[in-house]
Amino acid sequence: QVQLVESGGGLVQAGGSLRLSCAASGRTFSSYVMGWFRRAPGKEREFVAAISRGGGSTYYADSVKGRFTISRDNAKNTVYLQMNTLKPEDTAVYFCAAKRSLGTSEAPDEYNYWGQGTQVTVSS
Repeated sequence: QVQLVESGGGLVQAGGSLRLSCAASGRTFSSYVMGWFRRAPGKEREFVAAISRGGGSTYYADSVKGRFTISRDNAKNTVYLQMNTLKPEDTAVYFCAAKRSLGTSEAPDEYNYWGQGTQVTVSS
């Protein structure tokens, strides 16, 4: 069982930056692939980024590639999402998720544990 708690959301102007954090409970954090997803108002949940267990492989949605960076610190049981050059269309609730099986994935159904989310609002 893994519990995930996101933090770092807030209100920012377009072009600004935020860093989201997701703290995980338990001693097996390094055995999980981690991902970030988001859900904008009136839209379905969508994949943002994922990172392999050791942090050596990352995968991004085209919409955030070059602007967002996912990273993890297994010693701190934490995964991060650095978001730069934010746009109003990035406004959403952002969720982190943990996946037991190997391989990064953009499919939400492959993730086993989810946090409750943190709101990011980008004003124009």
